[in-house]
Amino acid sequence: MSDSLKFGTSGLRGLASELTGGAARRYTAAFLSHLGTVPEGRVYLGRDLRASSPAIVADCAAAIRAAGLEPVDCGVLPTPALALHAMAKGGPAIMVTGSHIPADRNGLKFYVAAGEITKADEAGIAAALVEAVPEGEGRAADESALAGDRYRQRYRGVLDAGALGGWRIGVFEHSSVARDMLVSFLTRAGADVVRLARSDAFVAVDTEAFSDALFEPRFGWNDAHQLDAVVSTDGDGDRPLVIDGNGEFVRGDVVGMLAARFLGADRVVTPVTSNSAIEGVGWFGRVDRTRVGSPFVIAGMEAAAVGSPGAVVGFEANGGLLLGTDVAINGRVLGALPTRDAVLPILAVLATAAKLGETLAGLVKTLPVRAALADRLAQVPGARSAAFLADLAETEGYAARFFAPVGEIQSLSSIDGLRFALTSGDTVHYRASGNAPELRCYVEGVTPARARELLAWGLAAAGAVVR
Repeated sequence: MSDSLKFGTSGLRGLASELTGGAARRYTAAFLSHLGTVPEGRVYLGRDLRASSPAIVADCAAAIRAAGLEPVDCGVLPTPALALHAMAKGGPAIMVTGSHIPADRNGLKFYVAAGEITKADEAGIAAALVEAVPEGEGRAADESALAGDRYRQRYRGVLDAGALGGWRIGVFEHSSVARDMLVSFLTRAGADVVRLARSDAFVAVDTEAFSDALFEPRFGWNDAHQLDAVVSTDGDGDRPLVIDGNGEFVRGDVVGMLAARFLGADRVVTPVTSNSAIEGVGWFGRVDRTRVGSPFVIAGMEAAAVGSPGAVVGFEANGGLLLGTDVAINGRVLGALPTRDAVLPILAVLATAAKLGETLAGLVKTLPVRAALADRLAQVPGARSAAFLADLAETEGYAARFFAPVGEIQSLSSIDGLRFALTSGDTVHYRASGNAPELRCYVEGVTPARARELLAWGLAAAGAVVR
């Protein structure tokens, strides 16, 4: 078994060269073995636009056929669209995607008939791995048109026809599987849409890494086209990207918070990395915090929904939105969809600003949100991140010395990684990525300038240790 393949915050990830072939067949077979039975006998497959994805889909299909089941190809589509279709059909699904990580990597996201798998399911799949699965036949029945249309119909009536009239919105298309759907939804809502930077080759868009050079053209786009916003998603369409008319990013947790309010959420479930203002804004009856990763948010939503009336909405700090219960919006009911989605929060935030007559920048300024930033150190082996975090948590006096240049530690939370609150009111949070060899740093500052200072220091100080 390859050392690069492992379950992270959402699905199995690793080098595409090591997943293609036998490994994809083995993990698919293990997933089916863990399920035990597939009542309808069909397993649904989808993929992103990575060069390696078609071959991996064929490998998955071969393993499905070897198990005596029928693979169904849903084509290139957003991960939540595949999940929606499979849930409607009552069958399991596998999405071939590496999400936002580099193009030389790929992954598998597994779904049971009720939605995304749990951490217990991940352990069950790992335990069911066998040495080899025959290559077999990789053909599959085609339901790509039906699966895509089901997702389009879900969101077609969320916004009224003129809800975004007068707005000029850029869609950063890159290689997002959601790009054409986004254009369609926004156009139907009355927006003047400008299509930007479409790519035939895969582009790894990390919606939380605001300093990435691939976002630099945004200022030129805004100036050239007089845009009110630029929107996009990551590669598989489950993490939103929203940029205001000034070229400033709207953080994912702010997107999630606004979307939850738009949907009338009574209870919100979100990871510890989301902005601390979510509790203080007063919009929600209760806010529950979890570890980072959609399985943890889903588990939190399931617990929240037990015996609690009202709508339960979850979102991650990257803005990916999950519906734990049905919600009523614009005279219709959106069914629960317990997996991350990027399209709904984008529509919700734009519609909120338009309804209030605010720019996106103006809307964000009305919120009591702490100045928060995040970035990551790439190519940091997991062992080095683990050693660094262990020293901060366990070596006497180490954390105090480490943070001395920026302040005194007031408290520490270890729900996921290490989140240090300083006596100044600032926070610095380190955690190792579950998807890639990266150390992530999240900060909140009492002012935007302080947040920028903390992030620069946090990356440099950690980099001096782990590299």
